[in-house]
Amino acid sequence: MKSTEELKRVLDLLKKEKEEEIKQYEKLIKQTPLKERVKKGVCWNPVKVESWGWGLGEHPYLIVHRTKGVNQAHKFRAGQVVHFFNEKLNKEVRPEYGIINYIKKDKAKIILYGTELPNWLIHNTIGMQLSFDERSYQEMERAMEKVIAAKGDRLAELREVLLAKKTASFHQHSYNFDIPKLNKSQCAAVHQILDAEDVAVIHGPPGTGKTTTLVEALRQLCKRESPVLVCAPSNAATDLLTEKLAEVRLNVVRIGNVSRVDESLLQHTIEGILNEHPGMQEVKKMKIESAQIRRKAEKFKRNFGHKEREERRAAYQEARALIQHAKMLEDYIIDKVLKEADVITCTLVGAQNPYIAKKTFKTVVIDEAAQALEPATWIPITKAERVIFAGDPFQLPPTVKSVAANKGGLAVTLLEKCVERLEHVQLLDTQYRMNSVIMEFSNQQFYNGALKAAEFVADWKLPIDEIGERPVEFIDTAGCGFDEEQHKESLSYRNPEEYYVLRQHLDHLLTFADGQPISIGIISPYKEQVIFMQEHIPVDFDHFPDANITVNTIDSFQGQERDVIYISMVRSNEDQQIGFLKDTRRMNVAMTRARKKLIIIGDSATLGNFQFYQRFLDYCDTCNAYSTAWEWK
Repeated sequence: MKSTEELKRVLDLLKKEKEEEIKQYEKLIKQTPLKERVKKGVCWNPVKVESWGWGLGEHPYLIVHRTKGVNQAHKFRAGQVVHFFNEKLNKEVRPEYGIINYIKKDKAKIILYGTELPNWLIHNTIGMQLSFDERSYQEMERAMEKVIAAKGDRLAELREVLLAKKTASFHQHSYNFDIPKLNKSQCAAVHQILDAEDVAVIHGPPGTGKTTTLVEALRQLCKRESPVLVCAPSNAATDLLTEKLAEVRLNVVRIGNVSRVDESLLQHTIEGILNEHPGMQEVKKMKIESAQIRRKAEKFKRNFGHKEREERRAAYQEARALIQHAKMLEDYIIDKVLKEADVITCTLVGAQNPYIAKKTFKTVVIDEAAQALEPATWIPITKAERVIFAGDPFQLPPTVKSVAANKGGLAVTLLEKCVERLEHVQLLDTQYRMNSVIMEFSNQQFYNGALKAAEFVADWKLPIDEIGERPVEFIDTAGCGFDEEQHKESLSYRNPEEYYVLRQHLDHLLTFADGQPISIGIISPYKEQVIFMQEHIPVDFDHFPDANITVNTIDSFQGQERDVIYISMVRSNEDQQIGFLKDTRRMNVAMTRARKKLIIIGDSATLGNFQFYQRFLDYCDTCNAYSTAWEWK
């Protein structure tokens, strides 16, 4: 298949995904009565405006709290697009859109689009609900169309290389030096990045120091060129890179909507930098003066004579000239800030931010590329002369809601294609996170046994006699009658009795730990089980007030690690159905969060019907990791 034909197919799948998301949104919002929307947690109505103002970038914000349904569960999260509405004024005003900056219980801060704050938002009873963000799809579609249409230019060449229609080129050992704090495979990765003419691919399994390697590569790269554009699929991943790059004293500028940037990094945003820039004081002064002159001119009346009309015309011209001068000075300052940067960071979609929309870069780096839809990955590539990928195609894949798009392969990322198709892919082969027994199952299943544990972690164990002896433990609930329960509305699953086994084991562990500082993560693939455990853990373990326990979904634990990880598998049924537990990459993430001990609780009769889990059960047998739930009832 020609590269353009392959990309047209991907574009068609993207359109199916967009249609499905619109369909789900309309079903959830547009076709559902207001009371039902509130009940489902996708709408707060009414909300009261506590305060408002203007933040960085001159964007207005609102701080609101809901006055009904207090403490009721909801689906709002930081970074989501929402819109405000007023039922009485709906025909007279357009909904006002914004992005959730933070949300705490029943209070939220929303950064609005634009620079104006409509009066109806402040002086009327309003509601707030989730909104469909079409901009990401628009940017992905534009990028795909641009890549497909490319002929005879650098983008066309990169397209052929990345889809393995043409061999990638490298300089011949132009960089060959040791970096003391990096291991052999990490040094090789840095060298490959520096040598690459078209593309370099860094495959970083869990705990292998991918971020450390990437930061060092960028430090070396910035000695030779700048600025480098560094992107990631999410704001959280982009913020992490921004923080790590700033720590090694690189001049990093974070591009993006300030409402989606961590507050600790605002000093690195373009808005934060401009806010402190001495030249911007003159810009603000000119804007204020222009506004004053315009307001004065608008006070003139029609019955003024010729002289007054001429004065008004001159005033308008003066106001326009001041604004134009202010704009030129502002553009000059922004351009200077960006040119002086070592690194510019943004999300994949953020690569089309107006500040850098027309800029091109010698090198574009895409981190966590395995979590991004292929069309999103192409957005920054359209601005690149060469591309650096980093990630692991055997960890969390991108979310695809359309069944048809998923079956068609939309969840297959560009990084995945590169790892499979390209000749030169550098694997980071030494992991620094987990005991070798915890590592080895994933090592064999996903990485062909190529990983090795660093010497100081290979035999890591909990400093607890009896419990600490087995780095991996599978607690089997088969035959206990612990049947799963499905939530009627969310359709997610929970298994309370499975949690009770986990509770007994954890209580035993904390008792024998005798106050030793041990970090503990409790994970479940199912949101309902997570909610159930989050409600019970604080109460059930209030006798261990200093215990360091975190409960969350697998997705929320991506990139994190703990001394001890518990995984509650939940599924237990006579039909041996395991749903999305079939997504083995998600389980790879869960299993590799543990440093010293991994405890998995599940029903072998249900799980064992699926080959991946049967292999895990066999692995548990070989390393004496099997026990039964009867021991913990």
